[in-house]
Amino acid sequence: MTCHICNTPSNESFQVKVLFKYDVTYYRCHTCGFIQTETPYWLPEAYESAITSLDIGLVSRNLRWAPTVEAIIRKWFVPKGPFLDYGGGYGLFVRMMRDRGFPFIRLDQYCDNLFARQFDVSDLPDVKNYELVTAFEVFEHLADPVATVDQMLQSGRSILFTTKVLPDPNVTPETWWYFIPETGQHVALYSLESLHRLAKRFGLQLYSDQRDLHLMTAKPINPTWFRWFTDLRKANLYNYFHSYPAQSLLDDDFQKVYNSVRNQPLKNLI
Repeated sequence: MTCHICNTPSNESFQVKVLFKYDVTYYRCHTCGFIQTETPYWLPEAYESAITSLDIGLVSRNLRWAPTVEAIIRKWFVPKGPFLDYGGGYGLFVRMMRDRGFPFIRLDQYCDNLFARQFDVSDLPDVKNYELVTAFEVFEHLADPVATVDQMLQSGRSILFTTKVLPDPNVTPETWWYFIPETGQHVALYSLESLHRLAKRFGLQLYSDQRDLHLMTAKPINPTWFRWFTDLRKANLYNYFHSYPAQSLLDDDFQKVYNSVRNQPLKNLI
C-alpha cells in the first residue's frame, strides 16, 4: 500500500479486530511514520453513531481548548473572523466560541447539530473565506488526509487541529489506546514527521506542541508563543489582558434565532 502522506510504500505492520468483527490490516510508512488502515470499508457502519460511547471526553476537550484557541486567534488572526469548525460534532465548541465573541460556524456531515443550530454552513452558505479553520479530533478519522486537508484549505488557509502524535515509532493497539479499533473510526495515526510533510505538500508550515495541538499556516508564527498558549493557565492569562473590549455574540445570536422562530415557528422549534 502507498502512504497517503508521502506516497512511498507502506508495509503491513499488524492486524487488529475492528468493530469486534473485522480483521483489519494496518500499514506503517517507514519514511514518515504515518499509520493507516487498509481501505476502510466498515466506515458506514462505524458512523451509524457519529459520537461513540467511548468519547466521554467531548465536554472536557472543548473546555480545555477554548481558551487556547481564543489566545491563538487574538495573537495571530483577525478576531472578527469568520471561523469554521470542521467536523464540529454537536456544535458545542461553536457555541462556546460564539459566547466568547468569535463568529464560528459549524460543519459536520455525520452528526446532529444540537448546540449551534442556525450557525451551520447550511444556514450561512454565503460565507466562503474563513480566517481560520479548526478541526478537533478529526484528522485521525480521515481515510484520505490529503484530499480532506485540500478541501479544508479551500475554506481557509490556516488549520488549527488536534490529533495525538504517535508516542513511539513501533506503537501498536496493545500499547496505545488511541487506535480505538472498537469504534472503527480512527483510520489514520500520525507521527510528527508525517504532519510536517502533510503541511509541506500545501506549502504551509506546521507548528505543534508535539503532543496534541497543531497549526498549519503560511503565517509567521513564533513557536515559543504557540507552545506557551497550550498551557491553559497561560492562555487564560493572555486572554485576560488582551480581550478588552470583549463582546459575546450570545445576545445577538438569541435575537437572530428568536426572529427566525417567530417567522417559521414549527420549522425552527422542532
